[in-house]
Amino acid sequence: MSKILIVAEHLDGKLNPATAKCITCAKQIGGEIAVLVLADAVDAIAAEAARLDGVSKVLTVARAENAHPLAAVYAPQVAAAAAGYSHVLAPSTTFGKDLLPRVAALLGVAQVSDIMAVDGAYTFKRPIYAGNAIVSVEAPQDRVLLGTVRVASYAAAGSAAAAAPVEALALDVALPSHTRFVELKQGKSDRPDLQSAARVVSGGRALGSAENFALIYKLADKLGAAVGASRAAVDAGYVPSDLQVGQTGKIIAPELYIAVGISGAIQHLTGIKDAGTIVAINKDAEAPIFEVADIGLVGDLFTLVPELERALG
Repeated sequence: MSKILIVAEHLDGKLNPATAKCITCAKQIGGEIAVLVLADAVDAIAAEAARLDGVSKVLTVARAENAHPLAAVYAPQVAAAAAGYSHVLAPSTTFGKDLLPRVAALLGVAQVSDIMAVDGAYTFKRPIYAGNAIVSVEAPQDRVLLGTVRVASYAAAGSAAAAAPVEALALDVALPSHTRFVELKQGKSDRPDLQSAARVVSGGRALGSAENFALIYKLADKLGAAVGASRAAVDAGYVPSDLQVGQTGKIIAPELYIAVGISGAIQHLTGIKDAGTIVAINKDAEAPIFEVADIGLVGDLFTLVPELERALG
């Protein structure tokens, strides 16, 4: 039977929803699932993880050095905690992409990246060529498997009837000191988080300016949605880079995705392929976005978006 260790992603004492999606992936692999929480104050995070359905136990490592999620500091601890486990998983987010390759290097094994489907305990599907193709990969069964989970492909695990036990883990690991935390800068917004929002409204280069992006913000606020953008809009300076959706931005899977003035380059479509309903607004009837859209509106976005906003009341 598989023994799966999931490295918890958290910030400001709260578990990231990406961890619950990793648990769904782990349940499809099958076996005992443990969640590893590395922090300076672990209690609240561990309690949250323990209430997720499918978790057998939560392991905690409370050290002052774990106050900030530095991959260089976390990696040797994860490598040590992995002893006895058949699989080690982390979300394919900035956190997981930074951490798990280091762990793989320490353990001397290869990593399976962006797991989007489970065919067996050691056989998975993952996207390649910017999502243009899906490949099946089979990993060796005689060594620990490390994998990052494409969280847009999985629903979050629900709540369990009873909380799993929480155990403090004692690791005799020397931590590197060549990396230190300086500061974290992140945008603050009252809107939903882009990666976990059920509704997202994104704007493209066709908006023409940062000022015109107000149309996107207003529509998003009407819908209670997060705001996203194409790479072209980000490169043009209309919005900050943390709103970028696509292969080189955020991979998302909202229930509703509205693309305004976005032509639909393959790199952008890769980031929204798992969305429930895709609505496209573009004046070019031949735009690639219409090939994947469930609903398409051909016309001037500066006319259609205000009309849509008024129709929402």
